[in-house]
Amino acid sequence: MEESAHVLFRIGPLEVTGVVTAMWGIILALTLLSWLATRRLKDVPGPLQNLAELAVSKLENYYSGTLGKKHAEKYFPIFATFFIFIIVSNYAGLLPGAGHWKLFHVPTASLSVTAGLAIVAFFTIHVIGIREKGFGKYWVHVFKAMPLPLFFLVIVEQFVRPFSLALRLFGNLYGEESVTENLYNIFPIVVPLVMQVLSLLFCLIQALVFTMLLSIYVSEAVEEE
Repeated sequence: MEESAHVLFRIGPLEVTGVVTAMWGIILALTLLSWLATRRLKDVPGPLQNLAELAVSKLENYYSGTLGKKHAEKYFPIFATFFIFIIVSNYAGLLPGAGHWKLFHVPTASLSVTAGLAIVAFFTIHVIGIREKGFGKYWVHVFKAMPLPLFFLVIVEQFVRPFSLALRLFGNLYGEESVTENLYNIFPIVVPLVMQVLSLLFCLIQALVFTMLLSIYVSEAVEEE
């Protein structure tokens, strides 16, 4: 964590660290890839367009399971953006030298990044709920008719949700990186390779869990009485 907080340079009051440069690189790479996949859409898609359409179809079906088809289609860009950024950030840790270069650290292994994602998720839940139900009706739906002690518990729950999302993603990614690094120091030949293979599945699961929980929270916010 100390290395990831190392300041490379400053842009005014903004401190640019290895985490920030990694995020910039990921955003630029995803922007370029999206442009290449969609710049010349064809009825008979090429490999890149075909891969993009397959990913969109699979993700949309996945979120339809919790949100329903109507809301999944309507808010798909939000959930897809969360998923793609998180999974690419997770897989960035598998690149050779990731975490050791001062210019490049895994974004999702930084609590500041996962906290930022959780804050955006927190506002996403309530903005969608208000948009679907209206301001007054939404908050009545959230708190309903309940005794005063439960009223305060619901308020606490609303703030615990993003906190748990941030800690879960950060803890799992930071822990996985730490374990892999320590195993590399002890068994530098075979075990790290096994961990890298397991990380392929582990990183996917973490992205799915984060967005699945977000979709469940949104589903609760928009559900009919």
